[in-house]
Amino acid sequence: MATERSFPDSFIDEDPQKALETLNEALQEDHTQVEWLCQRAYAHTLLHSYSSAVDDAKKAQQLQPRLPLAFLRAGIAEYHLNNYESAHAAFTQGRQLDASDRSLEAWLQRCEDRMAAPPPTDSSRTPAVKRDWYQTESQVIVTVMTKNAPKDGVSVSFSDRELTAAVRLASGETYELQLRLLHPVVPQQCSYKVLSTKVEFRMKKTDAVRWEALEGDGQSTVKHFYPSGDPPPSLHARKWDQLAVDITEEEKNEKVEGDAALNRLFQQIYCDGSDEVKRAMNKSFMESAGTVLSTNWKDVGKRKVEMSPPDDMEFKKY
Repeated sequence: MATERSFPDSFIDEDPQKALETLNEALQEDHTQVEWLCQRAYAHTLLHSYSSAVDDAKKAQQLQPRLPLAFLRAGIAEYHLNNYESAHAAFTQGRQLDASDRSLEAWLQRCEDRMAAPPPTDSSRTPAVKRDWYQTESQVIVTVMTKNAPKDGVSVSFSDRELTAAVRLASGETYELQLRLLHPVVPQQCSYKVLSTKVEFRMKKTDAVRWEALEGDGQSTVKHFYPSGDPPPSLHARKWDQLAVDITEEEKNEKVEGDAALNRLFQQIYCDGSDEVKRAMNKSFMESAGTVLSTNWKDVGKRKVEMSPPDDMEFKKY
């Protein structure tokens, strides 16, 4: 029977697009299934189709007015559409129905914080600047694509779940960035760098897990990184414009020294290396806690790589 089918959050987290297609087929068979509507709203939210998510959540509310999940789904979608008053109303109604749901409480507080912030004026309006992000096993990297930003024109604050930054552009305008991160990071090991074509923020992950998104409430299913040698799922194939070509060329020509030069050498070896070289580098680095970096898969592939700190240093586990 159709009513026996279930679509948990984990199923949608695995592949939102596939889950959406499956839910579309299920709802064609029975469009009155409230839980299916709520889960399709969740899939739409993960795919950034926030208006569609609101529509599904409101249909669910009409069919079952006392379902807290329908109000949570609607509120999150409205929040991402910057409709903070509508989001606040949805979260409030949901909390009245289920005061024990901590997600509703957290989103309600977030919404109130946004509503309390002063509205932007013409002079403080954030200029349109392209932003992107990607990840490795150990880091999340956010890039703000802007040319010739002054070296001393960046103000940054890292916390375990937030990145707040103000970047002074070459035009004199200020680009403001405020991110509520999906998972925690290590603030003491976060850094930023001003390049000629971008400003780059690097954040150290607390755990080597794959992030399904950059921002969120931390409720997503945690997934471990793909095995060494497989392509990280966050690095989708993209059609970069001429700006990205310029960035690559300028980074190649940029003169670096010391640790930065050594890191660039390792990055180049990794990028140009075969699958076996990449597997060897990943395995040796992870198993040795960053003290060994080998490109010889025949050697490290058949043994566990032990830690080997420099002679004048001692490894301590905190």
